[in-house]
Amino acid sequence: MNRATPQLREFARRLIEHEARQKQSPNGKRPAGFSVPERLRPHLSTFMGNGGYRALILRSLTLAGAEFPWLRDTPVAGDGSLETMKDFERQAETGELSRGGVALVAQLIGLLVAFIGEKLTLQLLLDIWPKLPRRDWDFIKRDST
Repeated sequence: MNRATPQLREFARRLIEHEARQKQSPNGKRPAGFSVPERLRPHLSTFMGNGGYRALILRSLTLAGAEFPWLRDTPVAGDGSLETMKDFERQAETGELSRGGVALVAQLIGLLVAFIGEKLTLQLLLDIWPKLPRRDWDFIKRDST
């Protein structure tokens, strides 16, 4: 099931832009869309273990890979960290890298909402990115219809 709603994709895009501006990613050479999962990894691994986080990121890559097949080839280490792909440069040239990063982050957050709920997901994200402007936290708003 695709959990990356348009609202969640927009949130993922804003989060990635914020991450890129902060330049606090664990690996400065990693594209911003792929540093967001790295920032989440230590927090989630504390609760899920490395294997649990690895399963979560692999599922996110599979779901996002339906739209961006090259994501399925992203190497994932035993601890769940995303390894740098040789193909990143080619994807960056075509603009697919940023769109793929948004899809990956949206799927990852969507799975978190499904597994631990909106409130815990929101609290986790706020703990990691406390300086993200409040107006950007609207991914859990419901339609009034």
